[in-house]
Amino acid sequence: MTKHKNLLIGLSLLCSVFTACRVGKDFTRPAAVLPEQYRHAAAPADSSNIGSLSWKVFFTDPVLQALIDSAIVKNYDLQIGLKNVAAAAQTLKSARMAGLPELNLQVQGNRNWSSKNSLNGSLSEQFMGTAYMDDYNANLGLTWEVMAWGKISRMKEAELAAYLQTEDVSRAVQSRVVSEVAQGYYNLLMLDAQLEIAQQNLRLNDSTLQMMRLQYHAGQINTLAIEQTETQRQTAAALIPKVEQQIVLQENALRILTGNLPGAITRHARLTDINPGAHFATGIPAALLTQRPDVHASELAVKEANARAGIAQASMYPALNITASVGVNSFKAYNWLNVPGSLFEMVGASIAQPVFQQRKLKTAWEKAKIEREKSILEFQKAVLTAVGEVSDALVKVDKLQAQREMTQVKVDKSQSAVRNAGMLFQSGMATYLEVITAQSNTLQSELDLAAIHREQLEATVALYRALGGGWK
Repeated sequence: MTKHKNLLIGLSLLCSVFTACRVGKDFTRPAAVLPEQYRHAAAPADSSNIGSLSWKVFFTDPVLQALIDSAIVKNYDLQIGLKNVAAAAQTLKSARMAGLPELNLQVQGNRNWSSKNSLNGSLSEQFMGTAYMDDYNANLGLTWEVMAWGKISRMKEAELAAYLQTEDVSRAVQSRVVSEVAQGYYNLLMLDAQLEIAQQNLRLNDSTLQMMRLQYHAGQINTLAIEQTETQRQTAAALIPKVEQQIVLQENALRILTGNLPGAITRHARLTDINPGAHFATGIPAALLTQRPDVHASELAVKEANARAGIAQASMYPALNITASVGVNSFKAYNWLNVPGSLFEMVGASIAQPVFQQRKLKTAWEKAKIEREKSILEFQKAVLTAVGEVSDALVKVDKLQAQREMTQVKVDKSQSAVRNAGMLFQSGMATYLEVITAQSNTLQSELDLAAIHREQLEATVALYRALGGGWK
């Protein structure tokens, strides 16, 4: 008993020496070039930005909120992402148990018929009077691979980073889905506005055509004026089914995005009811490192690759293996469970140092270091892309506001031109071509204004997502 105790103490001390050593680099966040402020953004007053807001705070339209709620629960991309998180959690639980020994219970019985001319066969015939030999064994075996040089801790570190990556990837998917739902909803409101514009323009064309026919019967204009006015009227009429088709397609796309069958979407707001805003808090670019889930996932990928490089390096160093077994063994079935006569014990330890394995371990280490460098480049690329997306969204918000103001002036003037052209035509001071041209210009400018309004709303959504919003 004392010998076993001393052996276990010695093995424990040896394990402590092996596990205290840790090879490989400890993780530090890679350097990333970040500006002090975004392009086209004013100097930030503080670090707060709209990306830190919950989507329920940023999007206030109740219909849009209901659509986003449905997407978060039912969208299949998000559900798949959650399953990936659950699978990674199971892998992490397994990795946390890596430092514990394996314990196996084995029960077996063997009967061997040896050649009568062999030593075993002749002895069996001589001493046991049979042509076969039995062996009955039941044992509890312990195997403990002491993965030295920090290999166990590196494995845990790698799996934890992989698990956290899946969480961030799932958050990035939610951020994307939320922005897609919002943009689809705003596009639907724009199509509603364009349908209303087309219907109003058709009514205006009908009124003009009626006026032209009266002028024709009075002999003041010819059939050419009637034909061109009818052509203008048909152009306006053809726009209505086109927009109605786009509305149905957008409704179906939104319903599928929110995890529902295609169908109509009830809405109460008009496009003009939603103000895209002009100024948004963008904070400091450094916030992207923690606020954007895709950027944070890239950083965790570096951490995982760094840990796996440490694992590959540790595999080149000596490893300690401890084995132990206790059980009962007998060549007679009736003596099998006779204790202590059938009891046996075994304790062993070995140290294995890889010497030559066709350069497999060295190659694995070199490849792991290359993968670590690749992950650093991917992280730096993700940071640069994130800064660019914020800057792009900011310039869109700024310039689209200017475009909207100019287009609004154009709409006001074109509407005034339609009224003036109608009155001048009735008094004989304007031609029918001037009336048709004024109506055509009004239709196009009103459609353009609705499209620009939609683009403004989409730019604000893009800015919100670029700053890391949508997953909270």
